[in-house]
Amino acid sequence: MSIKNRTLAFAGMYQSAELVRQVARQGLFDQAEFEVCIKSVLKLDADSVEEIYGGVGGVKMGLRMLCGQVDSANNTQNTEVLRYIIGMIVLERKLIKQPDMLNYIRLGIETIQAEVEIYGVSHPQIISELAKLYTETLSTFDYRYRIKVNGERRFLDNQNNADKIRSLLLAGIRSTVLWRQKGGSWLQFIFRKKMIKTAKQLLETL
Repeated sequence: MSIKNRTLAFAGMYQSAELVRQVARQGLFDQAEFEVCIKSVLKLDADSVEEIYGGVGGVKMGLRMLCGQVDSANNTQNTEVLRYIIGMIVLERKLIKQPDMLNYIRLGIETIQAEVEIYGVSHPQIISELAKLYTETLSTFDYRYRIKVNGERRFLDNQNNADKIRSLLLAGIRSTVLWRQKGGSWLQFIFRKKMIKTAKQLLETL
């Protein structure tokens, strides 16, 4: 399996997780980075991993986050992001054993794809539908496996923010599935020096 593809998918996980943290803690985020994550959910079939993220530059923030883990292991922000990523990996393992749920998610995304043609990828209606899909599927697992998002109550209680967080978690799971398909594993997660090295090389090309 290509280390480049695995690294890009892992960067996608990082980017989704960091945006979840930003929405929950600040209520703010970069719109372009957000749209990359949403588009990755809607891109069910692609010729390459790069295409899913609209090119290497699409996950630039995720690549930077991955590289930052070397020097910022004790950073509270990165610890929180890593916790979300671990939650995504755990949820993906549960999801992959539920073919009916996987099919339900795929059919739901195909329906939303048609709506994107009308509203646009970041329209509140689209984000709401993706959030609903997450709630109807991944949120139904036992509470032990659900991802608990921490943040400011004033941001978390806002319905639009809640929808964004759930849609980003769905994007994170999509990247996790892709990461697994490209050879990702718990061992790869724990010993990720090769991915960090590759991430640095990819950043140098941008």
